[in-house]
Amino acid sequence: MGLNSFFDLDDHDTDVNSEVIAGATTFLAMAYIIVVNPTVLSNAISIEGYTDPEVFQMIAITTILASVAAMLVMALYANRPFGLAPGLGLNAFFAFTVVLGLGIPWQTALAAVFVEGIIFIVLTAIGAREYIINLFPEPVKFAVGAGIGVFLLFIGLQEFQVIVNDEATLVTLGSVGSNPVAILGLSGVALTLLLWARGITGSIIIGILTTAIAGWALTLGGVVDRGVLVDESVLSAVEQQGVIGVITGIQYDITPLAGAFIDGLSQVEPLTFGFVVLTFFFVDFFDTAGTLIGIAQFGDFLDENGELPEMDKPLMADAVGTTVGAMLGTSTVTTYIESSTGVEAGGRTGLTTLVVAALFLLMIPFVAIASAIPSYASFIALVIVGIIMFEGVVDIDWRDPAWSISAALTITIMPLTYSIADGLAAGIISYPLVKAASGEADDIRLGQWLLAAVLIVYFYIQTSGMLL
Repeated sequence: MGLNSFFDLDDHDTDVNSEVIAGATTFLAMAYIIVVNPTVLSNAISIEGYTDPEVFQMIAITTILASVAAMLVMALYANRPFGLAPGLGLNAFFAFTVVLGLGIPWQTALAAVFVEGIIFIVLTAIGAREYIINLFPEPVKFAVGAGIGVFLLFIGLQEFQVIVNDEATLVTLGSVGSNPVAILGLSGVALTLLLWARGITGSIIIGILTTAIAGWALTLGGVVDRGVLVDESVLSAVEQQGVIGVITGIQYDITPLAGAFIDGLSQVEPLTFGFVVLTFFFVDFFDTAGTLIGIAQFGDFLDENGELPEMDKPLMADAVGTTVGAMLGTSTVTTYIESSTGVEAGGRTGLTTLVVAALFLLMIPFVAIASAIPSYASFIALVIVGIIMFEGVVDIDWRDPAWSISAALTITIMPLTYSIADGLAAGIISYPLVKAASGEADDIRLGQWLLAAVLIVYFYIQTSGMLL
């Protein structure tokens, strides 16, 4: 069976050449996650006996393998041109909220992701995910992308040291004019935004690499002190082993990371673990559902009722990817909004996704080079994607109180509490309450009331000290 017949290229009005170009385009748009995911997760994951660069390389390899596993399902089972990888925002929630915020061991956090993936596989197999998705209030669906965007933007600006701690106001503007990290980071953002505005494919990758090269050049040229723009351990490794030595010395053995979720399952405290699983569940549910609908609408894949036919198939891809990713040692896998770039380039079938998966695999020998990219350079992606994700607010009816209040709470609570889950919960809870207060209680579904009630309990558990 040839590619044409297997992927039904003729029925989708496309050809092999168009699909390959589309796959390369999607890869260039989302390949930054190979650098960004280990940068984010390495804040929370440390392995005794291994250096930070080695842990970085392990996470980078697991990022690639989890992405490929999910994309094979998307390509060969769902036949959709959607790329998948560990999600931005979801990895930040894993690292900063669950591990660093709640103090939960990273192994246990991986166990929670694994359980979430199994739940998703079961729910998808019986067709329940689509039903649950329909319970979420529309304004929250439209607002969640922008809320995650603000959160990512906030994290990125903190990494650039543009936003810093302040005893009086909690946060304030840092000493940007005298801080090399802030100056170079913002310069990288400006370059990337200009390239993106001009429609340059791979603008995020170009911005990251250009900023990283500039940081190395300023350091090696003696313009900036060692350790400011380039990590001292990376500099020492290059000086001791040489560039070729660093590249050939990749930490291919991921066994210290893979399987760690099993240890996490043995360290479970039921109440806290259940809370974390539930939170991962809601966050991943919103992110995947919103992205799928958004890209499907962009690529004209929706039917006359505004629904994606056989939606359970692409949903299964992220469920399998999440489960495999947790087993290997990375956070929740989700569908990427950057897939819209490949769709725009003509991608219409799973062949596009298969090309993306192949290109991801080809990156494994180069993960050591990725670890040489300073964190502030890779966090450019968070800022850019954060800004792009604001586009969803145009679909919100700001004149309707139920819409405006729930959407505004969803967007603002996320960065203010440093928690995606809290923003989602605030929006879901407020919608039926405001709707009922507006005299439209008949429009509220029973499931929405039940969901709001569950999340009120969630907030109580989170803030009452029970988790301690």
